[in-house]
Amino acid sequence: MKNRIFALLLAAVMVFALVGCTTSETPSAAPSTEPSTEASVEPSTEPSEEPSEEPTEPATIRVAALKGPTALGLLELMQRSDNSETVDNYEFTLAGAPTEVTGDIIQGNFDVAVVPTNLVATLYNKTEGKVKLVANVTLGTLYLVTTRDDISTVADLADKTVWSTGQGSTPEYAINYILGAAGIADSVTVNYAEEASAVAGLFASGECDTAVLPQPFVASLLKQNENVHVALDLTEEWQSVSSNGSGLVMSGVLVQQSFIDEHPDALARMMNDYKQSVEWVTDEQNLDAAAELAVGYEIVGAAPIAKAALPECNIVFESGESMKSLSGGFLQVLFESNPQSVGGTLPGDDFYYIEG
Repeated sequence: MKNRIFALLLAAVMVFALVGCTTSETPSAAPSTEPSTEASVEPSTEPSEEPSEEPTEPATIRVAALKGPTALGLLELMQRSDNSETVDNYEFTLAGAPTEVTGDIIQGNFDVAVVPTNLVATLYNKTEGKVKLVANVTLGTLYLVTTRDDISTVADLADKTVWSTGQGSTPEYAINYILGAAGIADSVTVNYAEEASAVAGLFASGECDTAVLPQPFVASLLKQNENVHVALDLTEEWQSVSSNGSGLVMSGVLVQQSFIDEHPDALARMMNDYKQSVEWVTDEQNLDAAAELAVGYEIVGAAPIAKAALPECNIVFESGESMKSLSGGFLQVLFESNPQSVGGTLPGDDFYYIEG
């Protein structure tokens, strides 16, 4: 009898235990109208965290640059690109003259081009705003060299003959602007040679004793002729007479508007890459290595000339409002001298790409 009573009690306990377990695991058939204070065990249809931003795909960036000071700021970037050390794939084309790349720029065959600043303005007008200026990368590379000992200021050029290259381009406009500001433009005779290399021969033959030349031709001439010395830096002379905050900005970086629209992240990386390259090239600790790269990329003929020229090439990377101020005043001077030097019309504010 006792055993039977114990068995009945045990069975009752097991029934209550089973009922308790079933109640805790099975949802009620009638939903409660009161909000639950416990977290739902149903899986959420929303992601638990914000999705991470997808990395931007690397871009192929087709870059044209002119041999000489214009391309020297790219040396470190070209080397890193060749070593596959950049996010994006750079394809570089180095040309001897602007005419070699102008047609391809207009046709959109280059995404980026490092060319004379006034050419960027001309192409902006020609393409009806399809290209933009994003940076200045060389200030003046022009110097007045002479064998005379009586020239140390612009005023000393009065009644003298000066040879130069670049008729119809930046050297001519710079010379005219500086001589005009000094009030001696009418008393100076300026002759133009077709090529800078020809001026060295004029010095050697005695036909020329004073000339305006760009680097690296200055460095080459000084090594060839010990009687020649630098008398004036035209960049400093320009800045001393400029009243509009302009600089003698010889080269600028052109970018296609289509590339800006389609690859803004790649453009930002390119500008950072370019700036890093300029900082490396202009660091005197890297001078020997930079000179070797300049020869290796066939921008300068010999390392000693490149080593002498690099510190005098005024290689910079000016972007944003600084770029706009320097270039705007420079183009204004050129426009007033000859409207066709900037394509007939002075570019508006949308010519300048200001990041952000």
